[in-house]
Amino acid sequence: MAHPTQLGFQDAASPVMEELLHFHDHALMIVFLISTLVLYIIIAMVSTKLTNKYILDSQEIEIVWTVLPAVILVLIALPSLRILYLMDEAVILVLIALPSLRILYLMDEINDPHLTIKAMGHQWYWSYEYTDYQDLGFDSYMIPTQDLAPGQFRLLETDHRMVVPMESPIRILVSAEDVLHSWAVPSLGGVFYGQCSEICGANHSFMPIVVEAVPLKHFEDWSSLMLEDA
Repeated sequence: MAHPTQLGFQDAASPVMEELLHFHDHALMIVFLISTLVLYIIIAMVSTKLTNKYILDSQEIEIVWTVLPAVILVLIALPSLRILYLMDEAVILVLIALPSLRILYLMDEINDPHLTIKAMGHQWYWSYEYTDYQDLGFDSYMIPTQDLAPGQFRLLETDHRMVVPMESPIRILVSAEDVLHSWAVPSLGGVFYGQCSEICGANHSFMPIVVEAVPLKHFEDWSSLMLEDA
């Protein structure tokens, strides 16, 4: 869970997410250095009293500002190659444009999933469909504040949790029935909490996501009970 005054990401729960956090920090530092350099140049140009109206062009400066961005892109790209290798997709995706696009593509690709779940966004709740089961699906609404039990989180608890088996590759297919929605769970643990991260209307902040990871045997028992109630 996030905590007050937190500036960075929440703790990673997988090696791939850990690498993504390192890549984020690496790229952010490069952006910080570039911003600092640009700010220094702007301040120097505004505050200096020295001018030269005869300088119209400079071949050396043009070479530097052409080569330097290319070098910076290479420095950003190299760490992402390690992430691609860890995700077993480097050979296939090495020809795809920018490293950031490759990472985004990989985030949507799960090979040989044990379970596929379709998450459908509505105004303003989520519905889940377990496509590997027949007639296993349900709607998930936020629990109103006055109905919360002790220990439950305001604006985050739902009446039906999305239950998934532990230690299993799972594919989530996200779509929306009306406006744009974004199924976002920022941190994993045992019970995962998230919210729609796409501004989708008046009750955008009132469609939470709760994912509960349980042992496979418990998941099978849960799915059997849900099928009996369907």
